[in-house]
Order: sequence, then C-alpha cells, then structure tokens
Amino acid sequence: MPQVIFLPHERFCPDGLVVEAEPGISILELAHEHHIEMESACGGVCACTTCHCIVREGFDSLNEADELEEDYLDKAWGLEAQSRLACQAIVGEEDITVEIPKYSLNHAAEAPH
Repeated sequence: MPQVIFLPHERFCPDGLVVEAEPGISILELAHEHHIEMESACGGVCACTTCHCIVREGFDSLNEADELEEDYLDKAWGLEAQSRLACQAIVGEEDITVEIPKYSLNHAAEAPH
C-alpha cells in the first residue's frame, strides 16, 4: 500500500503526517480522513481551487488531470508544474509527497460577512 506524506503546514498539519493510502482515493478524501482539514469550498467536485496542492514526489503515479481541472488550476494561487486539485488527484500505486500551499483563493471565506 502506498504511503502519502503530507508536508508540514502551519494551519492544517503543523507536524506533517505520513499515512498509508488505498489506491483509488483522492488526496482530499485521504487528508480529511486523517483530520487534515484542507479547504474544499466546493465540496470536492472540481468547482474551485481551494484544495490546490503540490505533489512534490510521485506526481506521475497519479491519474492525469482532465481539462476542467487544468482550467481551474490556471486560477490557483502559487501554481507550479506539479500542482493538482486534491479532490481530483487519485492516489496510485506509488508513494507521494504532498505540500499544501500557504495560501488558497477562497472567495467565500474571504468575503466580509
């Protein structure tokens, strides 16, 4: 079973975390199962960029991004070549290392209430 390494993030996972993952689960589902409360303003249906993550190792073992995901990624803060939406990135057979960016564009959370 592959391991997923979540690098430290001061808000969501201060100490980092290493977990085993069943192939076929999304990075977002895995994070939430292990109490890493990554943002997912759209509920994980590929309709925003709040679950943007960067796959530092094992990127090629994930499923390929489709056109809709790539369109959303173009709007993500801190976009890199190994960026994915965690709700769409499906764990394969290899270990991966995930970095949650320091910022996300969550217009709902940023709007004055």
